[in-house]
Amino acid sequence: MLTPQEVEHYHEQGYVVPSGYRVPEAVLDAMRRDLDRLIKANPHVAPDAMFTPHEPDHGPQGLKGDPVWLDYAAIPEILDMVGQVIGPDFLLWGTTVFGKPAHSGKETPWHQDGEYWPIRPLATCSVWIAMDEATAENGCLRVIPGSHRDKRLRGHDTNDGGHLTLNQQLRPEEYSEDDAVDIVLEPGQISLHDIYMVHGSKPNRSPKRRAGYVLRFMPTTSHFDREIGAEITKRTGGSVDFVTRPLYLMRGRDVCGKNDIARVLA
Repeated sequence: MLTPQEVEHYHEQGYVVPSGYRVPEAVLDAMRRDLDRLIKANPHVAPDAMFTPHEPDHGPQGLKGDPVWLDYAAIPEILDMVGQVIGPDFLLWGTTVFGKPAHSGKETPWHQDGEYWPIRPLATCSVWIAMDEATAENGCLRVIPGSHRDKRLRGHDTNDGGHLTLNQQLRPEEYSEDDAVDIVLEPGQISLHDIYMVHGSKPNRSPKRRAGYVLRFMPTTSHFDREIGAEITKRTGGSVDFVTRPLYLMRGRDVCGKNDIARVLA
């Protein structure tokens, strides 16, 4: 569980790295083996950003996923911590493998997750699981502490450059990189961050891969709105599919009563 100080840090700074938790080594080894299999099974998908690997066959990437990734998204200790920061009722609506390869790993531009997502009201806790060591040298996650507090989406522009993992980036006047903090993680460590948090990562030019598995949880007081999802899917050129993506209830109940739950894991 997060300590009271860590819960406060999450709400005040927009992120937290739990000090007392590591994904068990046996689970971490299994994740790495499953990542190798995922990459081998999907030579047509760049390993920098592989969306919804927990779905066997879903999304415009044509990714051939594996339900084992859903098991990794349901680690009880992680769910306990998520419940501490967003409440007891929440669902899983997405996962991503960021397998930033050595020497050629792509940059993730400064952005806010809420710019991409059809959740109303906007509310999500993202959990980043480090499968490899994540350092400044190999392109670890970077955040701007406190940038979530005003709960507003800042101005973004489209950048379809092939060197980026995402095509929406914050306008330069919306943030100061001087305020950035590197989230350095050992293998098995995790970080949690808020939907309004300004974050990104540098490219990986080092000889070490930086792979992470990201889980997207939202409180069920919010609605995963399929109509807005269709608009976002169209606006982003179909790089993601928010229309048919399954939702999994992880803890509690669907409080708003509007979410079309595909499966209950609670």
